[in-house]
Amino acid sequence: MSTQTPSRSATAEGHTERVDAIACLDESVRQKAITERPSGPGRFLEVQGTGEALLIPLGTGVMHIGRGLSADLHLDEKSVSRRHAMLVPRPTGARLLDDRSSNGTFVNGRRIVQADLHNGDVVVLGRVVLRYLEI
Repeated sequence: MSTQTPSRSATAEGHTERVDAIACLDESVRQKAITERPSGPGRFLEVQGTGEALLIPLGTGVMHIGRGLSADLHLDEKSVSRRHAMLVPRPTGARLLDDRSSNGTFVNGRRIVQADLHNGDVVVLGRVVLRYLEI
């Protein structure tokens, strides 16, 4: 299990503890991540850690997000469900769908079943905070 450093952050249901999202990442995901802003266009999930941020490039297929080992974006954090959410690329951006998670999926502070994402949207899965970016 990863070591996580909690910090205070406001989410949809008031104040809650937030974890270092980079510490939750699977090693294979970290290897695909980039640390600097890319020069070309693309879609990314920004993962904030203590003193650093990583950009996870989004491909053209559905990305399964969760704690389960089969997840494309594996987050080793107990507040994240094994099958928490799915990110579906679309011509005009991406759509995020909750995958019947226990703690819910939030976009910009609102609990969602599904939502179209726009540049800068903040996504909360359990205690993990991500940001959707279009560059």
